[in-house]
Amino acid sequence: MDVELRASDDDRNRVVAELHRHTAAGRLTLDEFSDRVGGVWAARTLGDLAALTRDLPAPAAAVDPAPRDGHRELLVLFAVAALTLLLLGGLLALTR
Repeated sequence: MDVELRASDDDRNRVVAELHRHTAAGRLTLDEFSDRVGGVWAARTLGDLAALTRDLPAPAAAVDPAPRDGHRELLVLFAVAALTLLLLGGLLALTR
């Protein structure tokens, strides 16, 4: 990141959202949040914005713990439903 690049409103909104998450997590008081948000809107560069969150942990990357488990569960559910339909069809055929 080039710290001398000018900050955009989207950059500022992202930092405000990050500060809000840290406040909700109890890392910042409401007064600290308010002071830092004021600094966000006064910031001119990405470096200015980075300085406002430097002492806070970076947001955790969204990690999908088991991306294929959802697909596997769906396949198992489909297999169970298909087997149930086959058994019901066989039972109906035998009782006629």
